[in-house]
Amino acid sequence: MPPKPSLAPAPPTAFDVQAFLKSARMSSRTVRFATGAVVFAQGAQANSVFYVQEGGMKLSVLSSAGKEAVVAMLGPGDFFGEGCLAGQPLRMGTATAVMRTTLLRVPKRDMVRMLHEHPEFSDRFLAHMLTRNIRIEEDLVDQLFNSSEKRLARTLLLLARYGKEDTAQRVLPKLSQETLAEMVGTTRSRVNFFMNKFRKLGLIEYNGRLKVNSSLLSIVLHD
Repeated sequence: MPPKPSLAPAPPTAFDVQAFLKSARMSSRTVRFATGAVVFAQGAQANSVFYVQEGGMKLSVLSSAGKEAVVAMLGPGDFFGEGCLAGQPLRMGTATAVMRTTLLRVPKRDMVRMLHEHPEFSDRFLAHMLTRNIRIEEDLVDQLFNSSEKRLARTLLLLARYGKEDTAQRVLPKLSQETLAEMVGTTRSRVNFFMNKFRKLGLIEYNGRLKVNSSLLSIVLHD
């Protein structure tokens, strides 16, 4: 059975991570990035963790042959750059803002201390890591067993953060069809074909920005 976008457990919401990070005894600071700005590049020193307050981020990896692969798309409430906590001295990929984005930058030493001293924050961060791992496993199954049409539908639902709020329509950050093709593992022409199909069926809407309707889930569930 194809993986559903909502399989990964939602992190607990009782603990306000953003409020905690702003008020905790640490040298965190708010940083803002314009669309297309690079937060950190592959190979740069890894010495901090980031928390997305507003906007959206793209994590990508560049091969030695110069081919880019999109690893993840992140939104408000997500952490990234946590590899430094596991001993990674250098960034394994590049983090790029896909829209105007506000982040909270937390130095590695403060992040480690907070995880040790505050169980509630540690539980929330662990939930994030488990959710990320489940997402990676689902993506792998998606690539192995599902058609490019289903993979695109699932990707759009995930980007729209389907299942996180009781909203029938969600607006996506502005993404090129080339970026979607990299995420799905197909060609731009195939993405263009299926996007037109989804629009004709009323599953998505173009009105300056892209809106994803929950009915797009029917593509993922259809055998």
